[in-house]
Amino acid sequence: MKIQILFGLLFAVLLFTAPAEAAMKLESSEHWVRVEFDALPQTAADVAPCQTPEETAALTVAALVRYTEDQEAGIAMLNVLRGPRPLSPQDIQLLKDQLLKDRNYVARSHFNGATPDNDYTPIEPYSVTVSDNPNSYMTEGYATLYIRSGGADSPRPITLRKKPSTGEWFLWNHVGLLPGIRVPASQDPWK
Repeated sequence: MKIQILFGLLFAVLLFTAPAEAAMKLESSEHWVRVEFDALPQTAADVAPCQTPEETAALTVAALVRYTEDQEAGIAMLNVLRGPRPLSPQDIQLLKDQLLKDRNYVARSHFNGATPDNDYTPIEPYSVTVSDNPNSYMTEGYATLYIRSGGADSPRPITLRKKPSTGEWFLWNHVGLLPGIRVPASQDPWK
């Protein structure tokens, strides 16, 4: 009886003290990983650098989407993913220029199922497919991976850096995810 009570107390403590990281599922092949979210992270407490570069890359997409909804929350999430190298004022201005002002769909375009024809509405549960190529790991401690955008003809690069002491992968460069793409059908004057 005492063991059951102790186990129940331990479970309750773990339940209420566990980090609020986003729950993710992984599916993979030789050159790609599909990261699926149970729910999209909303705050900096919901994200953390991961043990694989693909997971950190997928969390970056979620943080960019969050930025389009709440700039402060998105910046805080990106800063967690960047680790000891937070966003500079120039990085923040680039985010504002590329993701706001009628272009908030650019970040959503990286979720699976988001296309111009459906106004970049992703399929649920939300997922991101991250791929590599023979050059992805050319520089030790860095990975340049690729995420497809439903509005671009080729996958977009994202670079991550591994911290050897912890094995965690941090966001190093996400600028490749920001360039313009085809406009959503609802904004296309030729549709």
